[in-house]
Amino acid sequence: MSPAATSPSRRVWGTVRLADNNDMPHIHRMIRQLAETQRLEHIFSATESSLSSTFFPKDGSRPPFKSFTVLVLEVTLQEPEEVSVLQQDEPEEPLAFTPVTRRIDLASPVSDAETEAFASPRGTGGVVAGFVHFFPSFSTFLAKPGFHVEDLFVREAYRGRGFGRMLLSAVATQAARMGLGRVEWCVLDWNVKAIKFYEEMGAEVQQEWRICRLAGDALLDYEKEADKSG
Repeated sequence: MSPAATSPSRRVWGTVRLADNNDMPHIHRMIRQLAETQRLEHIFSATESSLSSTFFPKDGSRPPFKSFTVLVLEVTLQEPEEVSVLQQDEPEEPLAFTPVTRRIDLASPVSDAETEAFASPRGTGGVVAGFVHFFPSFSTFLAKPGFHVEDLFVREAYRGRGFGRMLLSAVATQAARMGLGRVEWCVLDWNVKAIKFYEEMGAEVQQEWRICRLAGDALLDYEKEADKSG
């Protein structure tokens, strides 16, 4: 079992890196847990295969930051060998992404019952603890592209320890480096803790906006109507 689950250490290292297809089993499992957390498991139908073909197509037609992008958070007890500082220097190319590693001093030890299930696919001895999924957007008012964050998730054992901030900060930093206009996301109105967390990060929670959605049969009805009139 990984030491991240058994050691009483209160000092760990979190690393945010680009995900790849090897991470898909963990990503799929975390999306399922996210659906349960948001009380939306009744609409969860994603599979590893459907997600893989969208996020990581074999032809490489959807490069990170120009299409669907997933960053993964790994937690280890030992500072990664390839990292000599708490945060690496930023890459020169705007579309490049250098993994960001920071030391986290915990108020209490982590007790993770799912350590083996979420062991790093890279053999680092780390544990996958969360992810963020986002994709390009565009503001006509600003005349600038931006990022829309669709999913931000930290597994239960690692919540309230600064890891969610690491993930969202990585997205915001990348957006700023690329000269984008903004980063946006949605939050459920009953999730008071999340709203407070986002406000503390400097986000403006806009109360006047509502999400409008066409999905399922309501969406398919448009295709049927078009076929009839076709």
